[in-house]
Amino acid sequence: MSNLNQIKRPVITEKSTANAQFNKYVFEVDMKATKKDLKVIVEQLYKVKVEKLNVLRTKSKPKVFKGVRGMRNETKRITVTLKQGNTIDLGASVK
Repeated sequence: MSNLNQIKRPVITEKSTANAQFNKYVFEVDMKATKKDLKVIVEQLYKVKVEKLNVLRTKSKPKVFKGVRGMRNETKRITVTLKQGNTIDLGASVK
């Protein structure tokens, strides 16, 4: 797996968009990715300086929807806090 493929997509929600004014951006990442790898990837990919990286790991759990039993997917999200003066344009295409 290529290192750049460890970041799956940016998370665009009302809360993450509001946090962008505080230089905080949220991404969904691969479950096996480490903090050190992700920090280097974000700095190379977006050409910014990362100050802090927080990880939120959501484990799967059983759910019932319309009588059908299933499992939610496991996800891993990172919140990237950038140093002052750096920004990421999430509307632009990375590829």
